[in-house]
Amino acid sequence: MKKLFFLVIFCFFEQFIVAQTARIKGVILDEFNAPVENVSIKVGETGTVSNKNGFYLLEVPANKEITIVFSHVTFKNTVITVTLKSNEDFELNPVLNARVTQIGEVVVTGNNKKRVEGITTIDPVIIRKIPGANAGIENIIKTLPGVYSNNELSTSYAVRGGNYDENLVYVNEIEVYRPFLIRSGQQEGLSFTNTDMVENVDFSAGGFQAKYGDKMASVLDITYRNPKRFKIGLEASLLGGSLTAEAVSKNQKWSNITGIRYRDNSLLVNSQETETNFRPTFADIQTLLNYNASTKWSWSFLGNISQNKYNYQPLTRQTNFGTISDPIALLVFYEGQEKDEYLTLFGAVKSVYQYNNKNKLKFIASTYHTQEQEYYDILAQYRLGEVDSNIGSETFGDVVFSRGIGSQLNHARNDLDALIFNTEVKGFHELNEKTQLEWGLKYTREDIRDRIVEWEVVDSAGFSLPAPILDYQNDQPYNPYTGPLAPYRNVRATNFTTINRFSGYVQWNYRGEIGEHKYWLNAGIRGHQWQVSGENINGDSQFTFSPRVQFAIKPNWEKDMLFRISGGMYNQPPFYRELRDYNGVVQPNVKAQKSFHLVLSNDYSFKIWNRPFKLLNEVYYKNISDVNTYTIDNVRIRYRADNNAKAYVYGFDARLNGEFVPGTESWFSFGFLKTEEDYNNQGYIARPTDQRLKFGLLFQDYMPNIPNVKVYLNLVYNTGLPGGSPSYADPYDYQLRLKDYRRADAGFSYVFKDAGIESNKTWLKPFSEFSLGLEIFNLFNNQNAITNTWVRDVYTKSQYGIPNFMTTRVFNIKLIARM
Repeated sequence: MKKLFFLVIFCFFEQFIVAQTARIKGVILDEFNAPVENVSIKVGETGTVSNKNGFYLLEVPANKEITIVFSHVTFKNTVITVTLKSNEDFELNPVLNARVTQIGEVVVTGNNKKRVEGITTIDPVIIRKIPGANAGIENIIKTLPGVYSNNELSTSYAVRGGNYDENLVYVNEIEVYRPFLIRSGQQEGLSFTNTDMVENVDFSAGGFQAKYGDKMASVLDITYRNPKRFKIGLEASLLGGSLTAEAVSKNQKWSNITGIRYRDNSLLVNSQETETNFRPTFADIQTLLNYNASTKWSWSFLGNISQNKYNYQPLTRQTNFGTISDPIALLVFYEGQEKDEYLTLFGAVKSVYQYNNKNKLKFIASTYHTQEQEYYDILAQYRLGEVDSNIGSETFGDVVFSRGIGSQLNHARNDLDALIFNTEVKGFHELNEKTQLEWGLKYTREDIRDRIVEWEVVDSAGFSLPAPILDYQNDQPYNPYTGPLAPYRNVRATNFTTINRFSGYVQWNYRGEIGEHKYWLNAGIRGHQWQVSGENINGDSQFTFSPRVQFAIKPNWEKDMLFRISGGMYNQPPFYRELRDYNGVVQPNVKAQKSFHLVLSNDYSFKIWNRPFKLLNEVYYKNISDVNTYTIDNVRIRYRADNNAKAYVYGFDARLNGEFVPGTESWFSFGFLKTEEDYNNQGYIARPTDQRLKFGLLFQDYMPNIPNVKVYLNLVYNTGLPGGSPSYADPYDYQLRLKDYRRADAGFSYVFKDAGIESNKTWLKPFSEFSLGLEIFNLFNNQNAITNTWVRDVYTKSQYGIPNFMTTRVFNIKLIARM
């Protein structure tokens, strides 16, 4: 009884002490409405500093007058006096006046913590303004070194030899998922991330810490904005539009930001070779609701509803290939249509308990539900023939002689219903000024119901072609075929699957000195246990450990250099897609792919023309065992699900970024990689992601005499990927490569008003930003191929691989308005 009495007295006393304090928070901005980092905020002897986003948080005494001093070496001091009530949350967003004038809308800033961890931070302003056929965060990431893609219609990307399923994506520390049945980039529609809601974007291409999940390639960590005042933003273009609204309650305890988006890919798809009736509808709504219950507790809810309807009716197609002296054309007439629908519901609750400045707990629960259907019946009747190449001929460019004719009938009735539930707790503890401890525990349950029915029948000149994997002798039309009639391709399976997962991590951070040189050390370990079960499925319980370490040192040199080494084990337990084999059947005992990473980095910050620049060089190596080999067709990945291979990856990445034009950030990226795999001890061959060379350029400029006119350029060059072989082909027999991927997107914008450009026009007074722009996608009209269509000439018994080209040059108009 005495213990209970003292416990009650202690809790009452603690609440009484807490009640005598209040909390001040806010974002510090400069004259151009840009956040200011490393501002010192002091109240008496208590103080803190603002982070890279200008955000600060300080607990202060209540019920008495206090003086707050904001100081920075570049700005004039700002002093504000206030009196706060007990347990009050007070928001204060001061604007500092600079001692020197700085021009521009994007400023290159440094962040020591991210720099030490090897994380690339991307300014959301750049993300919103740089043009791209699929504009957004993924569009910018594809310009970074080590990141590869050959599909402008897709948000998918490969990092340092990994595939699309090997990338982690977080929004507000909540893991997000991609749809399961997507086959082509033009079906994706919208990325999960709403760019207009983003506050911060961090990206790591490898060697990341144990606190991130169990994937082998990369981490994209996105933070949505916490509203500070009422705002409305509108974007509209020929590809769709978005509307974003944010608001804060009077007592500053509640805040909300909500975004609605709509996208129509008709403009891009109609630029492809296939003439279609294309009626897509890609729409979603996202909301982030925040509630500050007290100075210690805060809550948030992130919700998303997304519906993608893809109705596709191909009509005709003509692809010319061959040589100048022997031009050949594939002419296709289609019947039928495709109707796909992807409905996604996502909700997550997050609570943060800040016990004091040195201890914090986070509780996260999320649910992801997707219902997907993929239905199509498409008959393609083709003619493979010679093209009239005589310029003066009346039939110039037409097929005048048919070498072969045939037809293909493709059918699918695929349905998938997946429910994924996560619950997680995380802890952060600052043991002293130099040491921090972080830990986390997570439970995941995945319930997936999946039916796949796909078949293809191929007929050439009236003769049905059976599946090439069958052992048969076929010398039609000279002798009749007496074997069984079988579809050219046939996949049928029904899977009811449940996966239970337990995972956790603990990591230790230390900051110290060796003489006059500063160093940082991070060491951690992850554990993951999972078991696959379901209808007629009983998998084994499996477990993996993943120790990881990072070490960075900053010598006390005149030059601002930092050296970093990181690595460890990066195990990837199979997700549902990795459990399905080529026949669509779940293999419950697929093991985790295991990858050992080693990354060596050099980070050099310097100034040219008295403007900031940074050069980052990284060398990396991966040794991968228990490899689950796969094929990639557009963006659909199909696995063997047998772990019967080994692989390696090595490469070099470099990135130079800075203010090539005063006040704007641009960068140039270069990457080289080589990755090969050995399946069943047959020898090493190129993996599907072996894209050897990469060049990327992101450039911003403005006209000095007309600062309202902005210019943006996004260039990507990637050497060709292995691929284009028939889907049934053994990669040891067919080692083909697609052509190099070359892409240039340009944007021109006239800014009527923004943070750096004022306007006296009356109609612009309600707006904080207003601009009108022209975008040109595929500026140089390059023909980039994503796959090959294989057709057969029954008379010559030859097969032809006809490239499926991506989009041609497209023009787009874009309007941006924010209040």
